[in-house]
Amino acid sequence: MGDYLALMMFPALLVALFLGFPVAFSMMGVALFFGLVTFDTAVIFQFVQKIDAVASNFVLAAVPLFVFMGSMLERSGIAEKLFEAVHLWTRRLPGGLAIGTIVMCVIFAASTGVIGATETVVGLLAIPVMMKYAYDKGLISGTICAGGSLGTIIPPSVVVVVLGPVADVSVGDLFIGMIFPGLIMSGFYVAYILIRCTMDPEAGPRLPPSDDEPPFAEKIKITLYALAPPVAMIAAVLGSIMFGLTAPTEAAALGAFGSMLLAIMYRQFSFAVLNEAVVKTLKVTCMIILILLGGNMFAGVFVASGGVSVAEELIRAANLTPWLTLAVFLFICFLAGFVLDWISVLLIFIPVFIPIVKAMGFDPVWFCVMFLVVIQTSYLTPPMAPAIFYLRGISPPEITLPHMFRGVIPFIILQIVCLSVVAWFPQTVLWLPAQLLGFK
Repeated sequence: MGDYLALMMFPALLVALFLGFPVAFSMMGVALFFGLVTFDTAVIFQFVQKIDAVASNFVLAAVPLFVFMGSMLERSGIAEKLFEAVHLWTRRLPGGLAIGTIVMCVIFAASTGVIGATETVVGLLAIPVMMKYAYDKGLISGTICAGGSLGTIIPPSVVVVVLGPVADVSVGDLFIGMIFPGLIMSGFYVAYILIRCTMDPEAGPRLPPSDDEPPFAEKIKITLYALAPPVAMIAAVLGSIMFGLTAPTEAAALGAFGSMLLAIMYRQFSFAVLNEAVVKTLKVTCMIILILLGGNMFAGVFVASGGVSVAEELIRAANLTPWLTLAVFLFICFLAGFVLDWISVLLIFIPVFIPIVKAMGFDPVWFCVMFLVVIQTSYLTPPMAPAIFYLRGISPPEITLPHMFRGVIPFIILQIVCLSVVAWFPQTVLWLPAQLLGFK
């Protein structure tokens, strides 16, 4: 009975969440109640061990560093410079403003690593320009939401810094393994916009030639000025990990330092900006670490109570094939993403799913990258899509909820196609880490 009692932890947690209790305290409370029932006061010693494990996990030191990097870049002026440079080259293409916005989102996501920051910053810049040239409002909505969500699958990502220790896989392997899926997904977005706006020019009209358009040499100069600093930062963060020069935490420190240099370079640095970035970093980091601690307590009680073995027994009893089991796991994560934030989904399900995934012979890094794609898809999917709530906060009243819901659907389909590609061709994830890090 004790084993099956562990399975009741999930409905108990959902009840606590729907009653309005904070995620971290819901997980801690459920863990404490079921831990006392199963292990009596001995569970307190397990909780102390979990607190020590989280506090001493040096990989998690990358979380505040990446958050600080993203906070500084929001104020460094990099987005405005990128916006101007990218659209110099894409404006004459069908849907050129939308294509340029996706390209800008890829670069900005690779520079910040913070979900939501890309959508907010890029949306404030791109929406007025696309509205000015009468772009389809659904296309505007889908482009901003999908481009902004790339922070999940484009490294470096705060999600991955938390996911790695929870799944017991290398953060560096995940960072490198995400690169091809992230580029594939971005390529699908660009191809869709280009094809749609070629077939329906009114959805994303080409911009007419401008009298004040700079000559080619000036375009190169503007592009280098806008792109060289963020590319240097990306090289410092990702390149140092890819070539085995630094650990993810050290690379995050390089990124944090680089973001301050960018703010100084673009003359946006001040003590007020620094204070704002530090305070935001403190708030976000405390939230993530507290939820992470609650998730560790919850997972610890569940595993110690025999919950994983019971889940494996139920799966064997269901007589599902390994691939169907994998699909069920990802679908559960997708549904959970409707009502829970990414860190809650990660901490509740990954500790349960990963041992089963390994037992079935699947690669955990590959599964984790598919999990990231699924989380990104649920991030876009109505009715609970966080991406749409971000967009509502920055969009003009002319862009309505029906525009947003209609606009994200093609991009959701593209994400499902990307997930299928990653599922059928695991080497899209595993080949690059094997070449650069010797991961097998």
